Amino acid sequence: MELSRRDFVNRSTLLGAGVLIAGSAEVLATAPGAIAAPAGGEAAAAQGAPTALGYGPLVPDPDGILALPEGFRYEIVTYSGRTTLDTGESTPSNHDGTAAFKGRHGGTVLVNNHELKGPRANWKYPVPLLEGHVYDPAAAGGCTVVEVRKGGKQVTEWVGIAGTSTNCAGGATPWGTWLSGEETEDKAGQNGMTKDHGYVFEVDPYDREANRDPKPIKAFGRYAHEAVVVDERRGHVYLTEDASKPNGLLFRWTPPAGFEHGKGKLRTLADDAGVLEAFKVFDKQGKLVDDLSRATRPGTVYGVDWVKVPDRDARTTPVRKQFKDGEITRARKLEGMWWGDEGVYFVSSYAREESPLQHDGQVWFYSPARRTLTLKVILGVNPDVWADRGNFDGPDNITVSPHGGLIIAEDGEGQQHLFGTTEDGRTYALARNELNLGTADTPEFSEFTGVTFSHDGHTLFANIQDPGIMLAITGPWHRCGR
Repeated sequence: MELSRRDFVNRSTLLGAGVLIAGSAEVLATAPGAIAAPAGGEAAAAQGAPTALGYGPLVPDPDGILALPEGFRYEIVTYSGRTTLDTGESTPSNHDGTAAFKGRHGGTVLVNNHELKGPRANWKYPVPLLEGHVYDPAAAGGCTVVEVRKGGKQVTEWVGIAGTSTNCAGGATPWGTWLSGEETEDKAGQNGMTKDHGYVFEVDPYDREANRDPKPIKAFGRYAHEAVVVDERRGHVYLTEDASKPNGLLFRWTPPAGFEHGKGKLRTLADDAGVLEAFKVFDKQGKLVDDLSRATRPGTVYGVDWVKVPDRDARTTPVRKQFKDGEITRARKLEGMWWGDEGVYFVSSYAREESPLQHDGQVWFYSPARRTLTLKVILGVNPDVWADRGNFDGPDNITVSPHGGLIIAEDGEGQQHLFGTTEDGRTYALARNELNLGTADTPEFSEFTGVTFSHDGHTLFANIQDPGIMLAITGPWHRCGR
């Protein structure tokens, strides 16, 4: 049932603007440097006030890869051009979205996207075309599956799917598979492709045979996919779109009557199965909010409706362009997303000239039960992109830490970090990428991607996208300063 504007206005009058979600959502308070940020935390530290956040200062790495706090260490799991697959080819490059699953003997099985766009000839280390696991032999991207021992030592790596394009983010399913999204809208005949792209594919981390004959889940739509989460109780699937001209959309897919999720079930769906909808949000006065950048105060609450997508396969017009102004809500760089607290957390990485207002990152929470959207974090435009303390920008992949708070992968300007939040919303640097791809005078550092914890919470996995390095980080997680 649609939540009417009148219902939301009445509900907002009763609840007020400061609706809070119980549980771990409380970690998503205003971050330091944010618009309307409270005093304290990193902001206070910059003014000389004492503070003890996170795990302490970052220690430079003599090997020039990853700076970590004292007591932490990293293990290189895969490194494009150096490590190899079980078939002998090089680990593919451009690591992106990653999910961790329970492995044998305390180990971990990871599915790793490789964000490789366009023809295979453009890339030195594409995903190998493993027989029987190829969607489009012209495409360079795909997923590999990595098995590691406890602590991060690699056991083996193998191709999950190949011949897909620009595999960026995705999401783990409740039934133990990975949904990998293509962040592209290329059709057959464009950029050397022989098939249409811009779909979601399912990858089984345990059963190689289940990945044979890759089939796109066309019911989820064809657009520049980022992350995916599944509402196991209601059956809905939520998907983010990272696109511009115009800005992208948040989508909800509702399964057809009688459909039950599970391994292999998505492959059985008809191309037009279920209903794909885009969101539109409105304020307490019932006015449509055209772009999420309009929200500048943490705690802002909007009502949410959903509008059916006319042509989900975008045969003539990209999905986000099928709506007129005033029909839906847009947002710049809708990227990382995860399910928690009976709702959906998702990121708008930043907003620039194509948005009404500018920011350096937002984290939102959508409550399906309330049909409300709450702004949890907003980062002001970063004044110092080379700082370690308090100046973070471009939140991308996010994960919940079993030790409290969030860990966020930075895809911003200047220095790149993994950074965390405390339970009262302050931020701290957890790791810094020290692999300079530029020069001493003009340094360049690749983004972090694929941040995820092992099932036992002892190992944090994260990637440096370029050249493509998967890292396993261990240390005294219990000692986080609050």
